Amino acid sequence: MSESEDPGTASLDAVPLDARPPEHGYTSNKDAYLRRLKRIEGQVRGIARMVDEDKYCIDILTQVAAVTKALHAVSLGLVEEHIGHCVVGAAAEPDPELRAEAIDFKVKEATDAIGRLLR
Repeated sequence: MSESEDPGTASLDAVPLDARPPEHGYTSNKDAYLRRLKRIEGQVRGIARMVDEDKYCIDILTQVAAVTKALHAVSLGLVEEHIGHCVVGAAAEPDPELRAEAIDFKVKEATDAIGRLLR
């Protein structure tokens, strides 16, 4: 792999046309994530309805806090899946030089994502 090539992506020429996309760490829990996100979506609609109906501000803030907490739980689950699947997968690279590069890249991705969550 050249230095300019992103270790997280493969050349399109090397991928057979009928190949399935790589499975992500969350794939085995995809249905649970989707259910949780649909529930959060409903909560957000409920908050909009509360604002439209001029509900008490503290009640609205309480619901915003609940949605925020639910989104944080989804985020933490995805970070855990990334570390357990993507970072561990990078550690399985047989070439030691490529392995170190791939691990560094995946850890940096996780660190950057965590940083965005904390802003």
